[in-house]
Amino acid sequence: MKTLQMMEAERAIGTGDYVPIAEHGLIGNLRTAALADTSGAISWYCPGRFDAPSVFASLLDPDRGGLFRIAPIGEEWTARQLYLPDSAVLVTRFLGEQGVAEVVDFMPVTGRATDTMDLLVRMVRVVRGEVRLDVRCAPRFDYGRADHSLAHDGESAVFRASGRAVRIDSDRKLMPDGEDITTVLDMVAGEQAWFAVSGGVDEQVPRRVTAAEVDGRYRSTLDWWHRWVSASTYRGRWRETIMRSAITLKLLTYSPTGALVAAPTAGLPEQIGGERNWDYRYAWIRDASLSVHALLRLGYVDEARRLFRWLSARPGGVGGANGGPLQIMYRVDGSSDLDEHTLSHLDGYRSSRPVRIGNGAAHQLQLDIYGEMLDAIWTAYKGGAGRLGTSGWERLCRLADWVAAHWDQPDEGIWETRGGRKHFVYARVMSWVALDRTIRLARELGWPAETTGWTAARDEIHKQVMSQGWNPQRQSFVQAYGSDVLDAALLVMPLVGFISDTEPKWLSTLDAIGDALVSDSLVYRYDPLASPDGLLGHEGTFSMCTFWYVETLARAGRLADARFVFEKMLTYGNHVGLYAEELGLHGEHLGNFPQAFTHLALINAAITLNDFLDMPDERRPAELA
Repeated sequence: MKTLQMMEAERAIGTGDYVPIAEHGLIGNLRTAALADTSGAISWYCPGRFDAPSVFASLLDPDRGGLFRIAPIGEEWTARQLYLPDSAVLVTRFLGEQGVAEVVDFMPVTGRATDTMDLLVRMVRVVRGEVRLDVRCAPRFDYGRADHSLAHDGESAVFRASGRAVRIDSDRKLMPDGEDITTVLDMVAGEQAWFAVSGGVDEQVPRRVTAAEVDGRYRSTLDWWHRWVSASTYRGRWRETIMRSAITLKLLTYSPTGALVAAPTAGLPEQIGGERNWDYRYAWIRDASLSVHALLRLGYVDEARRLFRWLSARPGGVGGANGGPLQIMYRVDGSSDLDEHTLSHLDGYRSSRPVRIGNGAAHQLQLDIYGEMLDAIWTAYKGGAGRLGTSGWERLCRLADWVAAHWDQPDEGIWETRGGRKHFVYARVMSWVALDRTIRLARELGWPAETTGWTAARDEIHKQVMSQGWNPQRQSFVQAYGSDVLDAALLVMPLVGFISDTEPKWLSTLDAIGDALVSDSLVYRYDPLASPDGLLGHEGTFSMCTFWYVETLARAGRLADARFVFEKMLTYGNHVGLYAEELGLHGEHLGNFPQAFTHLALINAAITLNDFLDMPDERRPAELA
């Protein structure tokens, strides 16, 4: 862990302005979230909801983005960060010769739909010696594009800009510094102070927050998280790791609709200095669907039910590519406006440009989302988390009809490449899943359905993939028809039942993926040099794919390998158990952070591996020669 003095030295030579992505913890209130780094700064915060404009975004530009920092002054300090057990309350500790101070960050959660006040609380306490801390609250509205004014009144201040107002309250005197607020805290062991940021969603000035309210909200938020964690039915290995991932998924949930965002951040690079910088603050059909499995396996039926409702409400007409009934992603309120824009005034994380908001991939044709969605609806139905009415069933039938009529065409694929459409094998496999699960639902429900046509299309897909998706020279299934390129998305084939876990063709594919895409247990999605994706540069290993690899190894009977890869992967989580989208060559976190995809894959891999390790030897799958 870097000391604050080391960070300051790095800043002096121009390399340390950006706290590493991994040096952050996540807090949230189930409507939006904030990142707090180990330097004491809130470096990312979008009030109101995940996809709203930021007021703190120093993560993307320390000079223009805005931040709220509380950090010691003077001597050398070492920073440590942890979550209070079974909660999303984050503690950043500063340890020095003269004393130890703690900054406790949280966003109140009550679970009540009527409690819509956006509040970010920072409590400061000294637990040993004496500490002097510098406090600076410097919001920058609308991603740093809007100027603001300041109204200051002792222990309160109001910032106004572009039709929005943010208020900060404290039990300490606040001092204006230009249009920002500062103060210095001289504190000794046993002393405490607090700061509360509210508003930011409209021009109305929020009411004052009191000390009694801060204390009450702190206790009620801890109680809420403790109750939520205790509701899990999981009791196997790695429970603490799994529950941290579950809490993270919960923090990425937009409570008013049940939608799950892919990540709370935008613009964090997959390659430092590169152009692969996307906005992930939206709800992907794919992420939401895969989360249903993870939540049900942990016993969170209510959360799975809310995702089921969100998913089943989506096929509402012709809104997707090629006239399909689905877009690949939506805003958290279900709307479909995700036009992509560039924030050219922001430097980007470590000068990684462009910084994008919105997401142009929303209008891509990705056929796999139909399979993921219908698999989730089938899983929720069987797990008691979803019921279908006749109107809902009619919508699903229309969706299956569309898949049966349109599956045999090229698409952009799961990885949202911008290099043109191909006949991706993964898209075919998930189209098979879409029809297979709808056929199963029809049999369970006994309701009218054109299953004859669905069955014929499903069987044709399977035959086509087994012939055209197989490369005899590589002895492996491949990324796309006519290609010899491998793709980690193929790891899903046995997970969805398209092929047996111990089928010789599958085991040969698993070996080929291990040779071509696995580096020291970490898994790349694909090789962009062998399969150009329309973008410059390269990327790191994809953490979700590593957890898929663990699961397929376990299901193939290679339990020792699976456990070793899993345990190694756990060492790449950050200091509070969070994962970004990707990992670089030095184990650094890359891409948006934390990523829902990674955490739900971790949960599923851990539970699958645990189940196989507990299985009697005579019931474990035998690896075929």
